[in-house]
Amino acid sequence: MDSILWLIAVIVFVVAEAATTALISIWFAVGAAVALIVSLFTASLPLQFLVFALVSAVALAIMVPMLASRRKGKKTPITNGPTLSVGKRGVVLQAILPGEIGRVRVDGLDWQARAAEALPQGTRCQVLSAEGNVLTVQAAPVEETV
Repeated sequence: MDSILWLIAVIVFVVAEAATTALISIWFAVGAAVALIVSLFTASLPLQFLVFALVSAVALAIMVPMLASRRKGKKTPITNGPTLSVGKRGVVLQAILPGEIGRVRVDGLDWQARAAEALPQGTRCQVLSAEGNVLTVQAAPVEETV
């Protein structure tokens, strides 16, 4: 009878885990599976619950730090925003005076921009950095043709 209890517990924990995107009950499924195995060898329900609790706690203690370290190592890729424009070339749409904001077009998108030097409208520029939604640009070096 105890084996049926633990089998139901394993199924419930696995279904609960499958129904969510977060790891919430897999540790208990592991503990219940081990308790199911123990129930085949002993009828002592307190011993089975002790095994369930210990195995669940050990599974949790092993997996949480391991998952946390993997999560820190993975940084989400930047898929949009001004940081993708760094290093690219564009054209000044609205003249930029030192200390003031102008506008540039980079990769078909218009951005606010600032520059250390005056850049008149139509000047080719290169993006040095991005701070928020404001690009820092400089006059683009002339490309030599061979």
